[in-house]
Amino acid sequence: MRMLVLGAGALGGYFGGRALERGLDVTFLVRPGRAAALARDGLRVRSTFGDIDRPVATTGRAGPGFDVVLLSCKAYDLDSAIEAIRPAVEAGACVLPILNGMAHIATLNAAFGPQRVWGGLAKCAATLTPDGVVQHLGDWHWLTFGDQDGRLDGRAGALAAALGQAPGLVAEAVPDIERRMWEKLVHLGTVAAGTVLMRASVGEIVRAGGGAFLLTLLERNAAIAAARGHAMTDAFLSGYRTLFTDPASPYTASMLRDLEAGGRTEADHILGFLADAARRAGVDPGLHDLAHLHARAFDQRRDAGRLP
Repeated sequence: MRMLVLGAGALGGYFGGRALERGLDVTFLVRPGRAAALARDGLRVRSTFGDIDRPVATTGRAGPGFDVVLLSCKAYDLDSAIEAIRPAVEAGACVLPILNGMAHIATLNAAFGPQRVWGGLAKCAATLTPDGVVQHLGDWHWLTFGDQDGRLDGRAGALAAALGQAPGLVAEAVPDIERRMWEKLVHLGTVAAGTVLMRASVGEIVRAGGGAFLLTLLERNAAIAAARGHAMTDAFLSGYRTLFTDPASPYTASMLRDLEAGGRTEADHILGFLADAARRAGVDPGLHDLAHLHARAFDQRRDAGRLP
């Protein structure tokens, strides 16, 4: 199976590297600077599940011959990413997006048609260091995907079988990917809104007396999902209630890490989406609006060149 990976950053580099280990034919679609670094140093991944140091194939332009495109860009780069991968998708490839949130699915469907676009989610924390190394953070290593209509036409199942379930990467094709994506958004919307607004980890927020604040976010996100037809199970909510009241938890959202690094954030794609969805569902959007405003105000300060 041939896979085209858009970018070789944190998630693209990690999952693309693991796919190479499992024997897939992987090509990275990258900009000239990253291509030069990969040609010089190879793909370098550091992980408790085993490091990767190997040469990789790169290209600056997508083309035919691929079975699947792994789309791991940030939401604010989605429009340019669509144009970059268009030749491969129009030649027959399916798109496996692992962006956070839900809003990108409608955009991809409009560009390629839902029959070419899978639902997908990654439960994996990684970052790209300044010297070009993909650093895997923690032990999350799950990649879940499936056809939007749940039919699993064979290609998704074949990819899951090729990637397998072993230390470093557990891949699964599922018939209920939309529900799985809403589960992730309930969780992500809680940690993103909470840690961005408070500029602190979950544990730091809890130790400061903010456990009830995080639980309120969790319950509101669950109510939004339920209004969309995806009620969270008691077991799901119980597990995340434990996580979001743990005073020792170092957990932060990638959105907070992006913000603290002075970079762009996916605030509109995650926090703005949830605030709008809350209003449509009759859920109080106040906390989501405040977190979204906080991130957008930071964007204004960054754009004006006024960061410390």
